[in-house]
Amino acid sequence: MDGLLIGRFQPFHKGLLEAVKIGLSKVDKLWIGIGSSNKNNEKRNPFTADERKEMILSSLDPKTLERVKIFFVPDTGDHEKWTYHVDSIVPPYDVVFSNDEFTLTLYKKRGKNVFELPLLRRDTISGTNIREMIIADKDWQDLVPEGTKQVLLKIDAKNRLSKIL
Repeated sequence: MDGLLIGRFQPFHKGLLEAVKIGLSKVDKLWIGIGSSNKNNEKRNPFTADERKEMILSSLDPKTLERVKIFFVPDTGDHEKWTYHVDSIVPPYDVVFSNDEFTLTLYKKRGKNVFELPLLRRDTISGTNIREMIIADKDWQDLVPEGTKQVLLKIDAKNRLSKIL
């Protein structure tokens, strides 16, 4: 059985790492869709699709990497057609993993199996919060996997975010 986890991963944090682990506990292969892959250098989407892919790949162990494949999923601007657009990009899947209510609703509408992921420490572990913490020079490093931390430091995320936010 194969699954789909789709998100923006801005950045890939420990909550999303837990989502990958939960997904892989239920399926053999997990397709990871990097949503809004055509967006970057903006407030909600400051990182490029390639940077987000690097964050994910550098945060997963080799055994996990054997079971995942990453796909870029650009926005379409049409919510009704979006899930079909995703299907044109990723291989067939049996279940969609998400904690986003809108995503779950769109897939449920199509009769797809969905699994609502629990939110891990959502009060602190969210992309928005982590981006704000980076700018404010607060301690954000413990909220992301080591691989993501290294990518964020390499690309000077603080400087980029300071210009955008």
